[in-house]
Amino acid sequence: MVSDFERQRISVLQHAPEQHLPTRPGDPTPQSRNLNPLMHPFARARERTRALNAAKMDRIFAKPFVAALEGHIDAIETMAKQPDSLVNVASGSWGGDVIIHNLSTRQITTKIPKAHKGKVSGLCYASADGLLSCGVDRTVKLWSIDDGSNESVLTQPINIFPGKTAFNAIDHHRSDRLFATASNIVQIWDETKTSPISNLTFPTSTETIAALKFNLAEPSILASCGSDRTFTLYDIRTSKAERRVIMNFQSTSLSWSPTLPTLLLLASEDHNLYTFDVRHLDRPTQIYKAHSSAVTSCDWSPTGTEFVSGGWDKTVRIWQFKDGKGAQRPEVYHTKRMQRVTSTVFSGDARFILSGSDDGNVRVWKAKASEKLGVVTARERAAIEYRSKLKERWSVDTEVSRISRSRHIPKAVRSTDKLKHTMVEARRVKEERRRKHTRAGDSKPKAEKKKVVVAEQT
Repeated sequence: MVSDFERQRISVLQHAPEQHLPTRPGDPTPQSRNLNPLMHPFARARERTRALNAAKMDRIFAKPFVAALEGHIDAIETMAKQPDSLVNVASGSWGGDVIIHNLSTRQITTKIPKAHKGKVSGLCYASADGLLSCGVDRTVKLWSIDDGSNESVLTQPINIFPGKTAFNAIDHHRSDRLFATASNIVQIWDETKTSPISNLTFPTSTETIAALKFNLAEPSILASCGSDRTFTLYDIRTSKAERRVIMNFQSTSLSWSPTLPTLLLLASEDHNLYTFDVRHLDRPTQIYKAHSSAVTSCDWSPTGTEFVSGGWDKTVRIWQFKDGKGAQRPEVYHTKRMQRVTSTVFSGDARFILSGSDDGNVRVWKAKASEKLGVVTARERAAIEYRSKLKERWSVDTEVSRISRSRHIPKAVRSTDKLKHTMVEARRVKEERRRKHTRAGDSKPKAEKKKVVVAEQT
């Protein structure tokens, strides 16, 4: 006979014990959560507080300076990173010395004293573990570089390529044993020959080439910028200049984007940086304004999402590249002893930035000022990603945005920025008044991007 109690269905809640116990000894006990939004009326308020704390922690732990690499006794003129290495970076100085640094150990792996008579104006890594250097002594030298396990001193190069004029820059072909040099003309050289195999000139060019770079995706394409306010595109297969653009001011440095093959970055003496799409050279795609003096160097991150610039205003600035969007405020790196920055390079893993300046120091900086160096556990990585997502989600909030944008800029840098802002504003007011009281006001004002390019030649 079945009792009344046995006829009743009894609902029993069953829970898996492993879901309510710590995964490891010392971990906090997991808490059960009811995800019904009606049960959490203050969820957004708590999340905003967490976003504020994340923004504050990001600024508290922002310590970008890592180390200074010693060895040079004169101003740093140029730097180059090894393409197949994350740690080797070469630097050349006005004293003629070339030094290869190891970023992981912060030690000198190879030293070439008096590599050139006078300053070393260009460096680039060649094929088969070689290093090419050029200088104002009208020579290009090829050096043999070992694995860098022990510190070595080189005195004799493998090969010497004599030139007729002082060299200003050098760059190596990505796959072939070819390299290009910049002087009063652009020349293409073969590593196995001592004389140039072709000269690349523009019919009306009377310039001194300041910088040149091979395209990363199409290595037959070469870009250069010169002293006559031009930058030129060459094709080494046809041995001639294809297109030439005349700008308002002289460009001092250039760099090709590693992810967008048609995008070219230019550093100019008018305190600005420009990105050009080489398919449409009538105007730049974006103008980046923040430097208060001439920009002397620029380099893309290997990820293509940011780039670094150094200028005569003694600062290093990191820019976030967002295609089709307006330019963002850059990060500003500066030390009291750092003088005019002449060269900037991203490391191969995009985590560090190297800057060379007139004071003879090669400085290492973090690409992200608040990034933790060393071992990061899985829990720390999850917390970092969560805080980053919070800041991104609440970036439109006034307080979170203010804290994220706040920077403690040194007084000297702030004073020069303020002076430049005053000059730009005065120029803008003068132009408005001129248009208001003359016939020039009948026409529409010209867009800023359309003022950059003076003429284009093909």
